[in-house]
Amino acid sequence: MSLSACPHQPPCDGCPRFGAQGVARAPRETLRDLAHAHGLPAVAEHSGELFGFRHRARLAIRGRRGAPKIGLFEAGSHHVVHIPNCRVHHPLINEVAGVVRGALAQAQVTCYSDRAHLGRARYLQVVIERRSMTAQVVLVVNAITAEPLIQCLELIRARLGSRLHSLWLNFNTEPNNVILGSQFHHHCGAATVIEEFGGADVYYPPGAFGQSNLEMAGKIVGHIRDRITPGARVTEFYAGVGAIGLSILDQAGALTLNEVSPASLEGLQMGVAQLTAAQRNRIRVVPGAAGAASDAARGADLVIVDPPRKGLDPQLTQYLAQQPPAQLIYVSCSLESFAHDAQQLQAAGGLVLTELTAFNLMPFTEHVETVALWRRAFIAGGSAG
Repeated sequence: MSLSACPHQPPCDGCPRFGAQGVARAPRETLRDLAHAHGLPAVAEHSGELFGFRHRARLAIRGRRGAPKIGLFEAGSHHVVHIPNCRVHHPLINEVAGVVRGALAQAQVTCYSDRAHLGRARYLQVVIERRSMTAQVVLVVNAITAEPLIQCLELIRARLGSRLHSLWLNFNTEPNNVILGSQFHHHCGAATVIEEFGGADVYYPPGAFGQSNLEMAGKIVGHIRDRITPGARVTEFYAGVGAIGLSILDQAGALTLNEVSPASLEGLQMGVAQLTAAQRNRIRVVPGAAGAASDAARGADLVIVDPPRKGLDPQLTQYLAQQPPAQLIYVSCSLESFAHDAQQLQAAGGLVLTELTAFNLMPFTEHVETVALWRRAFIAGGSAG
């Protein structure tokens, strides 16, 4: 597909580098300098499809009754840019957004106003399940009951038909910028989206975090699988629903998974439940904040961390620096927090950075996903181990 101009720019700034290929210059130079400082070779970069790659989207709903807009906020505002033909969305996401927009208009559902904290429809979340090519649809509403939305939900269900995986309401009545509330109403369809990574089924309830670019997420999982020593005892912090952890179970001798989000823990437990008894006996799930669960790394040959944008919990960073595992793999979505954590992890001299790899997870943005490998210092130096 041509890299011609996006039909929604301006004012949409969701793809500030639209048309540019590869990792952005600033993060590429940051990684280059970091690699040079540690005596590493040039950082390998991995990219994938540029269009239709997003299988997950969260879109804002604003506008007038009968004329809703569904899209992204303009920078620094709550003004929604309507993006019916987004080229980075999977086509089914655009189709769902159009169906939802029509249903909201026909059912005369009011749109949310941030200033007045009035109106019902706030956000739309769409997740595409690849194996069925159907859409899990979540309508986020400023309401506490499903009753006022039933007509709208039935219109969505009827118009999507076989393209609908499941349909949900999420109740969010708080006057803030958090997208999802804690309560869901399941209107119809399957309970979870199921994806496959490394041969393992991974379950995504509607409230669980998931990557939008599944092609590149799969490449990251494969990259990590290639670095697993058969039979290793592995601990993963910030494990989510288990996309990495469950995918490496066939290689690990024992696997400990830590996660704090209730929705992600629900998906993780579903993934564990469908394993054989012998496989389940090799898995331990440790709920709670990573910092409080730091001791779960005790005895691990390999520790994997995949923290949110803010980086590692300080208690976990301190634990890993003082009691370094033989190997540490860090999956980072923020170069700023990664640079800070890297300095802290190496402060005691027990860990040596040995590899950096960049993944262009969100094309046309300044974002880069970085996978770093550390080894315990004496192993990296080739002395006794």
